[in-house]
Amino acid sequence: MDKVDVVVIGAGVVGLAIGAAIADKGKELYILEKEEVYGQGTSSRNSEVIHAGIYYPAGTLKAELCVKANPMVYEICEKHNVPYKRCGKLIVGNGEAEVAQLDSILKHAKSIGARDLEMIDTEQIKKLEPNVRADQAILSPSTGIVDAHGLMDHFHREARRKAGSDPLVLDTEVTGIEPVKDGFIVRMNSGGEPFEIESRVVINSAGLFSDRVAEMAGIDIDKAGYRLHWSKGEYFSLTGKPPALMLIYPPPPQDAASLGIHSVPDLTGRLRFGPNAFYVDEINYAVESEKEPFWRDIVEYFPDVRMDDLHPDMTGLRAKLQGPGDPVKDFVIRHETDMGLPGFINLVGIESPGLTSSPVIAEMVEKMVRDYLD
Repeated sequence: MDKVDVVVIGAGVVGLAIGAAIADKGKELYILEKEEVYGQGTSSRNSEVIHAGIYYPAGTLKAELCVKANPMVYEICEKHNVPYKRCGKLIVGNGEAEVAQLDSILKHAKSIGARDLEMIDTEQIKKLEPNVRADQAILSPSTGIVDAHGLMDHFHREARRKAGSDPLVLDTEVTGIEPVKDGFIVRMNSGGEPFEIESRVVINSAGLFSDRVAEMAGIDIDKAGYRLHWSKGEYFSLTGKPPALMLIYPPPPQDAASLGIHSVPDLTGRLRFGPNAFYVDEINYAVESEKEPFWRDIVEYFPDVRMDDLHPDMTGLRAKLQGPGDPVKDFVIRHETDMGLPGFINLVGIESPGLTSSPVIAEMVEKMVRDYLD
């Protein structure tokens, strides 16, 4: 049986970032991915926003890591030619209730360290985006968009360069994890054939299936609070000239399940609107919702958008720790030593802002690995 130092399970943006942070020529590393191409899950089905860290509860990893990672993502993009655009974002409000909500959002965002935010009025909004209807808005110039595939390509290249060979193993699904002395036996089905290796460290970055991987290692996921709830989000694309170049968001709904239907420009000049959010029990990437509810939300801040110009586009799934009606729950990023699993590092519930936070999550996990192996 092959013996290695580290196995990373899952090659989404976070798994690849961790691989890039850990890889070196003196360490035997595998990054296992059940699909035939990396980043096919949540990492490639999202708004591709570089978040500024505006909404997340104080004291959470979501807030801390996002605020820290925001400038790092721009630096990575500049240094390594990853396509991006610092397009900026407006969180818009109409009427007294929404304007009051904006005031609370701004106060909170500044308290957790979000940068470069200011409240602007209708006249200032019109100068930036003439087609937007709003009484007031929070301007976030540090928010942008990134080519998620380009970012993953960068992390994969870095992992390959630092390791001296390619640590990525595709078409390989983990089927079991057995704790043994000084490590774990990781069982898998690779290219249709059963295979197993022994690893000193196992990092669970399996995204939508990370709770199942934690369960394989012997963790009671209900007792630990690790059971995931899949939240589906759908997008509609807009035909014709985009009414705005910035990201335009409404105030977030009170249910905390999403940030509301917002405009999502991409790097090709297309515009989508979304996502909505509803819980599902199976993976299905079809757009199932009617477009009229989308349109009714959109015309609150883009009054000239016509319903006939909206067309079903794409969907994504988020791995949420919070179930229906629950408050926001934080990322789980922890070395499970106290559960009797030294060397097993869990990442569960890595949803938004996971894409933005990926380089800092990678740093955090790399330190856990270094502290354990050294």
